[in-house]
Amino acid sequence: MDVHLIDGTYELFRHFFAVPSALDLNGHEVGAVRGVLASVLGMIEGGATHVGVATDHVVESFRNDLYPGYKTGEGVPAPLMAQFPVLEEALASMGVMVWPMVRFEADDALASAAAKAALDDRVQQVMICTPDKDLAQCVVGSRVVQLDRRRGILRDEAGVAAKWGVLPESIPDYLAVVGDSADGYPGLAGWGAKAAALTFSQYPHFENIPKNWRQWHPTIRGAQRLSAVLFDQWNDALLYRTLATLRLDVPVFETVDELEWKGPAPEFEQYCERMQSAGMHTRAVAAAGGARG
Repeated sequence: MDVHLIDGTYELFRHFFAVPSALDLNGHEVGAVRGVLASVLGMIEGGATHVGVATDHVVESFRNDLYPGYKTGEGVPAPLMAQFPVLEEALASMGVMVWPMVRFEADDALASAAAKAALDDRVQQVMICTPDKDLAQCVVGSRVVQLDRRRGILRDEAGVAAKWGVLPESIPDYLAVVGDSADGYPGLAGWGAKAAALTFSQYPHFENIPKNWRQWHPTIRGAQRLSAVLFDQWNDALLYRTLATLRLDVPVFETVDELEWKGPAPEFEQYCERMQSAGMHTRAVAAAGGARG
């Protein structure tokens, strides 16, 4: 079996800004929810059998306690935020496993689910469906891969190295020095993507980098300057790496069998009627019949 793990937060944001507005029978915005449901159902219709979706039920997480500048829900449109609980309930009624994150982030749930699913010998491949570079750290060979569904790009370990210049294990160190404006931490001054890629392709983690800059690999230009910044801001670098490192201890499932899609629950019809999307229920029922057949 293959396991598909979907970044529900990314999908909801993407559809919110890409699809037309749509109101349910109560006048509430549900355009993005309908878009995500259709997208997930399309995957199932295409052959996905074991599916899990992670969402950021609230934007803040334990990382906000570690670093005050970490991302918050400030600036997120209210009509978008209001659709998170609707999406979570609708997906669950469609029969899809959902992990609404509060203390952790959706990325942590995806990372935990990927690591756990990969332990099952019955699983041939785990596909983490998101273009988010943070999730690249979870890629393992060609067994756990990252799928950018919108662009049709599948990245295994070699693909991660080709894209960012480092292996998956070095992604947190790479992000720590380069910074991540979406997550709200700045990185280290002077550490651009090229310098970070050259450095961490030679030294996988901070702890492997020689403290004497003269011992750095000759391909790394500006070693003296980079070394001075890194070791002068060592504690900041470690903090940023902690922020970038995804957790693998989020409770997600006991066995991958829990991810098997077996069709919609009876209440899904009511959800579809309320969202004025009766065709969605028809498709789900048809897909369930095909799966059982």
